[in-house]
Amino acid sequence: MPGAAGGAGCGPDLQPAAAGAGRGHARPERLAGAGEQGAARRGTPGSGQPAGAWAELAAALQRAGDLPPMLPAAGAAAEVQRALEAAARTLPPDQRGPLREAYRLFRDFDRLPPGQRAERVARAVDLVARAAAPAAGESPGRRIPLGGEPAPAGAPSQGRTVPPGGPPAPVPVAPAGGPSAAAGTAPAPAAGAGASGPSGRRSPLAGSGAGEITPATPLGRLPGVGRRQAQRLARLGLHTAGDLLWHLPRRYEDRSTWKPIARLVPGEVATVQGVVVAAQRVPTRTRRVVVRVTISDGSGRLDAVFFNQPFRLQQLPPGRPVRLSGRVEAGYRGWQMDHPEVELLEGEGDEPVHTARIVPVYPATEGLHQRWLRQLAWQVVGALAGRVPEILPEELRRQLNLVERAQALRDIHFPPDAEAWQAARRRLAFEEWFVMQVALARVRSQQQQEPGRAHRPDGPRVARFLAALPFELTPAQRRVLDEIRADMEAPRPMRRLVQGDVGSGKTVIAAWAMVKAVESGAQAALMAPTEILAEQHARRLQQLLAPAGIPVVLLVGSQPAADRERVLQGLATGQWPVVVGTHALIQENVRFRDLGLVIIDEQHRFGVRQRALLQDKGRRPDLLVMTATPIPRTLALTLYGDLDVSVIDQLPPGRQPVRTVWLRGRQRRKAYDLLAARVAAGEQGYVVCPLVDDPAAGPAGDGPGSGGQAAGGEGPAPGPGGAPEDAEHKAVTTWAEYVARRYPRLRVGILHGRMPGPEKERVMRAFERRALDVLVATTVIEVGVDVPNATVMIIEGADRFGLAQLHQLRGRVGRGSKESLCILVADPASAEGRMRLEALCRSQSGFDIAEFDLQLRGPGDFFGTRQHGLPALRIADPVKDAGLLRLAREAARRLLERDPGLDAPAHRSLREEVVARYGEFLAEARALWS
Repeated sequence: MPGAAGGAGCGPDLQPAAAGAGRGHARPERLAGAGEQGAARRGTPGSGQPAGAWAELAAALQRAGDLPPMLPAAGAAAEVQRALEAAARTLPPDQRGPLREAYRLFRDFDRLPPGQRAERVARAVDLVARAAAPAAGESPGRRIPLGGEPAPAGAPSQGRTVPPGGPPAPVPVAPAGGPSAAAGTAPAPAAGAGASGPSGRRSPLAGSGAGEITPATPLGRLPGVGRRQAQRLARLGLHTAGDLLWHLPRRYEDRSTWKPIARLVPGEVATVQGVVVAAQRVPTRTRRVVVRVTISDGSGRLDAVFFNQPFRLQQLPPGRPVRLSGRVEAGYRGWQMDHPEVELLEGEGDEPVHTARIVPVYPATEGLHQRWLRQLAWQVVGALAGRVPEILPEELRRQLNLVERAQALRDIHFPPDAEAWQAARRRLAFEEWFVMQVALARVRSQQQQEPGRAHRPDGPRVARFLAALPFELTPAQRRVLDEIRADMEAPRPMRRLVQGDVGSGKTVIAAWAMVKAVESGAQAALMAPTEILAEQHARRLQQLLAPAGIPVVLLVGSQPAADRERVLQGLATGQWPVVVGTHALIQENVRFRDLGLVIIDEQHRFGVRQRALLQDKGRRPDLLVMTATPIPRTLALTLYGDLDVSVIDQLPPGRQPVRTVWLRGRQRRKAYDLLAARVAAGEQGYVVCPLVDDPAAGPAGDGPGSGGQAAGGEGPAPGPGGAPEDAEHKAVTTWAEYVARRYPRLRVGILHGRMPGPEKERVMRAFERRALDVLVATTVIEVGVDVPNATVMIIEGADRFGLAQLHQLRGRVGRGSKESLCILVADPASAEGRMRLEALCRSQSGFDIAEFDLQLRGPGDFFGTRQHGLPALRIADPVKDAGLLRLAREAARRLLERDPGLDAPAHRSLREEVVARYGEFLAEARALWS
């Protein structure tokens, strides 16, 4: 290999060479001269031998490139890294960025195949040439080819441009060095375009050798993000730099102030700043590597101890200024920190990332360490935050005293203080509500402009229906009927949500609306989420609509082909005015003669697309959606802001409240004794069981264990290959055998969602006609099951279900005039679990329970059942930010009144944001801006 002198003659014209013929290796010997000339000419302080450092780097790169494939590469990689560190010390801090990026290329060098090693060496040569170019006298803007010999004079250049003034300053964090990102160490920063960092100070976060960072830049192209890390980021839904920009911290750690070492207290988490005075490898009896680094701040000394991190000896040499954050312990030599966060201090203008500030902690997944993720976020925030378009009108920001969007993004990721974080959070929460409310207001506005069917006033069929009801409607039901009547008789499509607690009489409301639609010459369809519920609705509606002379048919997936064909033909010809079904109703071969009313039961089980598919089978039919899951008003505005909301907040007279009690597992026998006594008195009961994988006996053999997954869906999903069906079958079978063994006189049936439709129907019919005493079931009975003689329900593992689901299950009893009882059997391990069960025992109101659940656990569970097309909230909280939601709703209304199409230049960025975030929802609601 040519020596350093051989490369010196090339002078400032030196360029990185192309891959060598036949082997694809770079020719780094041509780098030596530029580094030597630049360092010698400038006289930069460094190792004392600047020219020798660059020559040694060129030689190390050459040896790495020439390494035979069969030889281990760890030694060559370490040699290159040492040479890079030595060369970096010959440069001022603001020109070390390319060398740091080159350092990272050799972290996993020994695990790469030969072809990728050659590629890494070639990239490193390119980066080293960039670092050497300003020192060697490169003119500003000179292009450095990415491969091949130097471009001849006059030839067009194909490489990237070195910006005037040379490479920008590096990110002010620890210099390259240390283990891979998987070991928890931040990657070396990349050189970039010199954008401002999150604090507004200059830091090169905007680009790298791979090109400028844009919101669409794949994360896999960012420095330090390899294939595996990109896959891990994808698990979090992070694919592009723009995704990461909006990946907001879930909490923060305050490392903003540092203390003198002399004032440290054992056990506290503290930040200290000082100078390394000693670094040594501590001998051990095992092969474990222990490095002890001693720092001093003038008031005292502190030992930082690192295990299995030998690179710390090179990273923290004596004389290095450093900042450490960690837990303080009393060591045998004085104060000690084990594995502290390390921040190297490069210069006066450095911005800390991991210490000496309020540090963000991000949602992560296995294999993504906080330090690495924080470093990546710092890079992306600095590159993109200042370039995001402002979407809120200036007048609105001024009225509400909201900070600018760019500043909010910087401060939400890397807040300088608590006040800045609060201002950033308030701005972003309002923005999130505002964008959502603009989308919802657009839908409502579009719906109001659509022509619809104006149904006739109530006629004789409606009168016969009401006269035949065996009960009086409650005032709440009459109020909701009046609201629906006004909607249906108006010349625009109805879009209304009816909320009602369990047993409040929503089915009667739906039946009345069907009669009104049929009396106007239209057809009506009701879609339910399960076949059991659809079958029960069909039977109930047949009874209610018979006095009005209106037949009802059923359409579900398990129907015989002949029956299905008969129903399809009748719907197409108008023979069947009312149909009840499941998702089978939205199949392509289902056609209506004149569909005028669509009713969706248990709306949260469906998405916008599914209800839109059913609506599209008519000419802008009226839409009535119903839910028995009580939703607090703030969430109703969020989840169903495109719908008018009606609430049935009264129970029919004569309904007995369900007494709810909570028993520990050791008291289980009392619950089943009471169930047996009720059955002996002629009543019936339910046992709702969790999904158990192992029928292990409980305390003193008093019942099956409660391990495994809850039927409510909390916990890991069952595995493939029929596991869900097996789990459900095993669950109900285990508990049914327990009841039958303890109480052999009881007639016990089982029911779960994976049973064939005819079998489920057979079991339910048997239970309804009292051929069964006890029905052991999963949560398949959560909605729609109506057996007035069932007065007792035992819910096993009750602490695993959500409060709303427990309330729904409880609603299956108490449907007659007899006193009913719901017994919760659980041994909750947390205080929150106990509070939830106590709340259910105290309250009968689903709305009160929903408010309590929302305050206790936040909106996450509610948004788990949100409509498809409405993305999850990033930062806004319906509990904390209810006031902001009201402000945003009103502001959105006023804005669209002035500019319905958001066509004003000041509103175009807002329109783009609304379409980008809610485009699917708007398209499905046919309200997308053209």
